[in-house]
Amino acid sequence: MARPGRPAMPKPDLHPLVDSFLDMLTAERGAAMNTRQAYWRDLADFSIYLRDKFKIELVDSSTDQIKTYLLDLGNKIHVKGKKRNQIATRTVARRLSALRQFYRYLVSENIRKDDPTTTIDSPKQTRTLPKTLSESEVSILIKTAGQGGGGDSVRLVCLLEMLYATGLRVSELVGLPMSAIGEDTQFLMVAGKGGRERMVPLSEPAQKAVKTYLDVRQQFIGPDDTGNQAQWLFPSRTSESGHLTRQRFAQLLKDLADRAEIDADRVSPHILRHAFATHLLSNGADLRSVQKMLGHADIATTQIYTHLVGDKVKKTVQEKHPLSKTGTDV
Repeated sequence: MARPGRPAMPKPDLHPLVDSFLDMLTAERGAAMNTRQAYWRDLADFSIYLRDKFKIELVDSSTDQIKTYLLDLGNKIHVKGKKRNQIATRTVARRLSALRQFYRYLVSENIRKDDPTTTIDSPKQTRTLPKTLSESEVSILIKTAGQGGGGDSVRLVCLLEMLYATGLRVSELVGLPMSAIGEDTQFLMVAGKGGRERMVPLSEPAQKAVKTYLDVRQQFIGPDDTGNQAQWLFPSRTSESGHLTRQRFAQLLKDLADRAEIDADRVSPHILRHAFATHLLSNGADLRSVQKMLGHADIATTQIYTHLVGDKVKKTVQEKHPLSKTGTDV
């Protein structure tokens, strides 16, 4: 999607094997649409680079050409300050991971005999702890959202209460179908990464916010809707998907942060997900329960939140939780 005020960039014609690879990710690994699009962008960037610099196609690249590309990629990232190296390292590591998956697919399909990425080491990344918000800051955001009045305010309160009560990924939240909510609104059925379903409980404030929002939900459905909008919990008259987009929700949160006099750089859907996990652990929640609610496949991913809580809570998790004795590294 192009940024507002900018024309959409022409979509390059990629090698047909890229589509075959992406179809495999969807069919065999249950990759979500966002994941598929991210792989497409990574492969498209490298494909354009190869055509411009070496006049060859993606399937014919060599190890040296990939190394040259990754080096150029890291050098061209323009970010000021200390964050530049972190962003460059993460970008290069993610792009290399996409290329590895693609070339392994070509080898598995006997399209190539060699994988040109096997001798390329991933850049070492320093672990950065997730950003989060305090409990009082979350309360201020919810209170400020409710001061707007009207349906938009009611919807924003509902989004905040649900996100803070469940820790859903933003794509999971905005893409919830109406069928995800039971009649009593006590639980959500969420389809997460890899097609894994999980049941997530809703807190009483979230249940109340949902019921209040459902009374005004109809105003977000266009009069000529053919059914595409009505199927979503958070419909939108302006998005192609028929539901509120991740980008729009993120912008609503930035605007809300300004009104609440909280640094907008510290407020995003993902940071609220971090706040959900951190506050649960701080109040004595079990690590495995938090893992299930977040939809993490690996407990090691959830364990990083123990580094954000106080020493006393961290010690409790390490001493009493059975999985902490496995020696799993975060």
